[in-house]
Amino acid sequence: MVTVLLLAATALHLGFQLVVTALVYPALLGAPEERWAVEHDAHRRRITPVVAAVYGLLAAACAAVLLAGPRDAWSLVSVGACTAVVAVTATTAGPAHGALAARGRSASMVRRLRRADALRLVGAVAAAGAAAVAAAPS
Repeated sequence: MVTVLLLAATALHLGFQLVVTALVYPALLGAPEERWAVEHDAHRRRITPVVAAVYGLLAAACAAVLLAGPRDAWSLVSVGACTAVVAVTATTAGPAHGALAARGRSASMVRRLRRADALRLVGAVAAAGAAAVAAAPS
């Protein structure tokens, strides 16, 4: 049951991350300079509750694995990948968004955000893949 929860949470997160990478960031980062502050502010307001819901479910699923098990290798790889995604969000993507909001768009912050986004996508793929193997019938 716990591995099914982990699979559901990581699949939801992967879908969310794919939408952010393929649709949300290209639209946001393509905003004209004169509309940047308005567009970025609207993005932050719209995406924050979605991030909270998706990451909250991810945290609950990872906690369930760590507290109730199973603590097999694939489940732990998935939890580790989820942890890496959260770490990249907290240490890189979040601060980049903060800088973009406070100081406006800059090429260096956009590059930093894109790199963080690519790492989060890789982590989401790894987490969902490992969770799929963990949840597969033996």
